[in-house]
Amino acid sequence: MELRQLRTNDAEDYFSLRLEALQQSPDAFATTYEEEKNQTAAKYKERFTDPVNSFTFGAFEENELVGVVTLFREPLIKLNHRATIVAMYIKPEKRGSGLGKILIYKAIEKAKSLEGVEQIYLSVVSTNIPAIKLYTTCGFSIYAKEKRALKVDNTYYDEEHMVLYLVNN
Repeated sequence: MELRQLRTNDAEDYFSLRLEALQQSPDAFATTYEEEKNQTAAKYKERFTDPVNSFTFGAFEENELVGVVTLFREPLIKLNHRATIVAMYIKPEKRGSGLGKILIYKAIEKAKSLEGVEQIYLSVVSTNIPAIKLYTTCGFSIYAKEKRALKVDNTYYDEEHMVLYLVNN
């Protein structure tokens, strides 16, 4: 298993996995497959070159991208002490293997290395109990529940908003 930050030459593999994620878990992401399928990998190539505010990590098994997570640092001065984890996805056949925890810890490690970052946020659909357990195990706690945060077709999904404080107050 290789774990590393994604580079521009990983954009095609990332885009393919992203489309899979949107098809496999449509209720877990704000973006839909229909919105994303007409995009290109070029937008991810550009994102992967940002050395300051965007960090996407991938887990590779036999050169296949099997899991990803992205950490964004807030660029605005008043929010620069915050980072957010988004776009977490593990291929279904790799779930339960500990890979999710490895990726989350990699994102946390990166956040800790960024000067001034004091807290990390994420949101997760309330029905995704395995993900909530994973994030809780990694130190996150729920601070709010947003009712009807996402609407997929005619079904609403609540989201749990979670935070991990890196600096004690």
